[in-house]
Amino acid sequence: MEAWISNVRYAIRVLLRTPGFTFIVVLTLALGIGANSVVFSAMDAILWQPLGFPDADRLVSVNQSIPNAPVSNTAPVRIEEWNEQSTAFAAITGYYRQDVSETSGDLPEKYRLANVAPRFLEVWRTEPMIGRSFTAADSQAGAAPVAIVTHRYWTTKLESDPNVLERTVRIGQQAIPIVGVMPESFRFPDRDVDLFTPTIYAPFVLERQNLWYRGFGRLEPGVSVEQARADLEVVQRRISEQYPDTDRDVGVYVAALKETTVGGVRGSLWLLFGAVSVLLLIASTNIAALLLARAAKRNQEVSVRLSLGAQPKLIRSMILVETAVLAAAGALLGLVVAVGASAALRRLAPDFPRIEELSLDAGVLLYTLAAIVVVTLACGLVPAIRAARVGLSGALSDARRSQVSSRHSLQWLFVGIQVALSVVLLAGAGLLIRSFQELSRVDPGFDASRVLTFRIGGTFVDFNELAPKVEVILNELSSLPGVEATAVSSPVPGMLDDGSGFQFGIVELRIDGRDDTQEPARAQIRVVSPSYFGTMRIPLLAGELCRVVTPTPDTPVEGMVNAAFATRYFGSASSAVGAIVRPQNVSLRITGVVANAREFALDQQAVPSYYPCRVAYATPALAFLVRVRGDPNGIVNAVRAKVKELQPLRAVYDVATLPERIGNEYAEDRLRTSALALFAGTALALACLGVYGTLSYVVSLRRREVGLRVALGAQQRNIVAQFLAKALRVVAVACVIGIGAALVFARFISGMLFETSPGDPVTLGGVVVLVVAVAALAALLPAWRAARVEPMRVLREE
Repeated sequence: MEAWISNVRYAIRVLLRTPGFTFIVVLTLALGIGANSVVFSAMDAILWQPLGFPDADRLVSVNQSIPNAPVSNTAPVRIEEWNEQSTAFAAITGYYRQDVSETSGDLPEKYRLANVAPRFLEVWRTEPMIGRSFTAADSQAGAAPVAIVTHRYWTTKLESDPNVLERTVRIGQQAIPIVGVMPESFRFPDRDVDLFTPTIYAPFVLERQNLWYRGFGRLEPGVSVEQARADLEVVQRRISEQYPDTDRDVGVYVAALKETTVGGVRGSLWLLFGAVSVLLLIASTNIAALLLARAAKRNQEVSVRLSLGAQPKLIRSMILVETAVLAAAGALLGLVVAVGASAALRRLAPDFPRIEELSLDAGVLLYTLAAIVVVTLACGLVPAIRAARVGLSGALSDARRSQVSSRHSLQWLFVGIQVALSVVLLAGAGLLIRSFQELSRVDPGFDASRVLTFRIGGTFVDFNELAPKVEVILNELSSLPGVEATAVSSPVPGMLDDGSGFQFGIVELRIDGRDDTQEPARAQIRVVSPSYFGTMRIPLLAGELCRVVTPTPDTPVEGMVNAAFATRYFGSASSAVGAIVRPQNVSLRITGVVANAREFALDQQAVPSYYPCRVAYATPALAFLVRVRGDPNGIVNAVRAKVKELQPLRAVYDVATLPERIGNEYAEDRLRTSALALFAGTALALACLGVYGTLSYVVSLRRREVGLRVALGAQQRNIVAQFLAKALRVVAVACVIGIGAALVFARFISGMLFETSPGDPVTLGGVVVLVVAVAALAALLPAWRAARVEPMRVLREE
């Protein structure tokens, strides 16, 4: 122990004598270890830690599936039937959400409300910290509404009132008694929910076409997900035989809740973890090369120690301890970097699941300790072994005379590794950037520019009151200065799930006059006002715009279809005009056909879609669209004032321009592209620093040789060319190897690319040109310095 402490003290003294070298190494390691620690922390919190519920491995997502939609919302009646008939589940429940206006204050405030099925808290195995849970009686028809609030709502809105059970939640003009407060540890999968109320099972709620719920279940002990899925499939087949009209094509979807919660970001996190690991490896090889050069300059010191009886293992220990001190200093600074990077990640990726659980805990500290050990061995092992092999006679003489160019091949190997790995990261970043460029060139089929979007608070209970006023609100907004057009849509164009909590899916339609034995007609539904197409500038191809009409047995709802629908089921746009289609129990007359638009995702082709012009059929999360002549943000205050004038008890919320909203859909793609580009740029900088450092070291070793050649008449350009050629040969070989590795790496990210080939020659060729050009610049300075050696000074030194 004393010898080890002595080595540590000596290492610190030695490193303090070269502050520039020490600073560069510690900073490089801090960036590498810090980036690794924060990404590891994110993976641990998001992917590896269990969900924050008792026996969380038994929680599953349970929903129905229909053709062309592997998972969709589920009817409340099916949740009840599955719970009653399945033997694989301890309990099945569900919820739907809506944004409501809480009106107990001076101004209405928007909060998110979850209407929950019976057995809700039984599935989560979590009880309120204050008050009681919901009971079966709370969901029976005619029951008085009650509410349970989240800990966040209790502490912020209610200021942690100990008499909370005497308070109410006022939604619109309805006061709902609070019966419980959930504990702070309760992290419901929808983390934006503030309030919970039981769904009152009135007869209309249990109609089989009401696809309202997102379902969850808790498995019985010892039951696997596969067994539960098989059991529920048998149950649903029995139900389908009992209700063939509504359940003929209904299937079941059962998956581990953790996977459905975090599976969407798994690929991005592994990509980032791989990138920061490669970056740390590049940093380690860079430092190993620096330590090799440093060890070579200490040959005399090592030889003196050996001549005085020091054992080679003590020399190796001395070098490894110096490296460990550097690694430890880098790790400590890296933890500071990780703290800042964690806060930045929470800001940059607020929609990542479980991101609020990100923290630097004991697991991250253990990972950092492991990184110190790995870095110490990676950076210090080879220099330590080389240092202990120094010969006494050669080193005690003038060491500078015994160094020859053949002895720095290991440094060049390290440089080659750095360049090859940087090529891999640059290729990945380049492909993702190219993919983003392709996405930005997509014509969505609608004009999102200068469009402001917002919502008005409402619930399913009072939406029948709001729906007739939608047209009045649109007309009043149209009269505002600078407004060109207004409309409503559900969901927001350019998005399949716009965050409203309600999602229309693919539905099956019957077409009058079409042979029922043919393939059933299926289409996406988007509920819009007639002004939607003009507001979004979607061209009318045939027929005329629809109108909002009151449906009767003789007067069907009017609606539109897109060109994809008309072509697929009618052969042409003109043939679809006037046809009657019947989605579920509704009759809809097609009055016109509009051009295709990528309304559900910019990276997906337009699918057959129909647009019932039936605003009252939409959800309370209906999105208002306002096209203006100037900057949409400049009209926000006027819009708020006008809505407050018309609907004083309703909050205006979720205000954003349409380009901003669509851009947020690709926030995860943008984050991983930006992060990978940052890591790739850092890797390239480190690789070029390796080229510069290694060539500078080689030049210093061959200074006498170069001086003699200059004295004998060698041209400076030939000397520059010789050293440049040496560096570029290594870089060229490394690029070839790096491109081969990049092609393999690109296969793993191919699912993240949009209309971009994993082997895109333009991107890969550009990466090679960039690396060679930057490496050449890095090598040029030491090569030029070698050519300017003064022969007389060298000869005098001799």
